[in-house]
Amino acid sequence: MPGPIVNAAAVVLCAHAGVATPTVPFPRVLVSGSPIVTLATPYAIAGCALSGTGSPPCATGQWVVGATRVAAGGTPVALQTGTSIAVPTGSPMTAVAVQPRASAI
Repeated sequence: MPGPIVNAAAVVLCAHAGVATPTVPFPRVLVSGSPIVTLATPYAIAGCALSGTGSPPCATGQWVVGATRVAAGGTPVALQTGTSIAVPTGSPMTAVAVQPRASAI
């Protein structure tokens, strides 16, 4: 499914409103002035609302399904319409605000 490419400046949240930050975006390709995110890019999640519930909060995350026709460094790029997962909860991450200039399939 086509969608906007996720870059390091995108606002990404876990399902419990924790802020997800890419730890190693792909530096050789910039979109809107920020490095893009590929499926190999790990995320660190801070502020997950599950931290006070007794369940373990979301700590890390990663995109697992992205572009099928666009890759950077041999790895598919992450798309806003792609699928991601947060660990250890297994809940999805959501890119709520992304750059509007470049899309991929």
